[in-house]
Formats: sequence, C-alpha cells, structure tokens
Amino acid sequence: MGASDIDEIVSDCLAVRVRLIGRAVTGLYDGALARHGLTIAQVNLLAALGRVGPCSPSKLGDVLQLERSTVSRNLNLLLNHGWAEALSSDAKGVREVALTRAGRVKIASVMPEWRQAQRQAAQLLGATGVKAVEEVASGMGYRPGV
Repeated sequence: MGASDIDEIVSDCLAVRVRLIGRAVTGLYDGALARHGLTIAQVNLLAALGRVGPCSPSKLGDVLQLERSTVSRNLNLLLNHGWAEALSSDAKGVREVALTRAGRVKIASVMPEWRQAQRQAAQLLGATGVKAVEEVASGMGYRPGV
C-alpha cells in the first residue's frame, strides 16, 4: 500500500464521513434525551412499537433495520421500566411485545427535547443535507411507520 492509497482513503472514504455525521447527530439526540434516561435508539424503538402495534421483537428489528441483539438490549430496558410489555414469551424469550400506556406517556414527555434535537440536527445538516438523508434512506427502502 503506497502513500497514494493511504491519501485516497483518508481524503475520500465515505464510510468515515457517514459515521462521523451519524455520531454527531446521535449525540445531539442522546444529549437532549439524557435527563429522561433514554437514548434516541430507545425512543425510536418505542415509537416503532407504538406505530406497528403488538409485534415480535424481530418485526421491530425489521422496521428499524436493527440487529436482533440491539433490539433485545434496548427492549429489555423498555420492559424493565414498564414502557413496553411482553404479551407472550417462551423458553426462547419474548415472542410479542406492546407499547404500554406508560410508554405512550414517556414518548409524550420526551417530545420537547426530541423536537429541540430535531431542530439542531436539521441545522447541523442544512436543508440540502436533510433532503439528501431523506432521499438516501428512502432509496435504501426505509419507509417511516411501515
């Protein structure tokens, strides 16, 4: 690997730029939500559960395009706080979960901070960046609420 290969990676790598943007945006939301004891990943899991209704954890993973271990880890916190409930389970674990009334109340309680983070993220990305993110996500098959 020559110096030109290294320079090409350092100057052109899209992966590092996308990760940098992702960490910055996630940091805005997580910072805003910290006083509620939630991360943006957990808020999105609650919202997805509220949108799709009672479903399996794997369905939540499909909706949010998350790995099973990530869904499981975040779902356990939601279950432990009573924001979600297991409707059925077996030896393999939770089979179906639902958003609880407490979960709906929790979502409502985080909305001012979520909206603040949403404004900050939009400002960070700029109108062109927001549109680009929405178009790329749509092109990858992300459809909110499905």
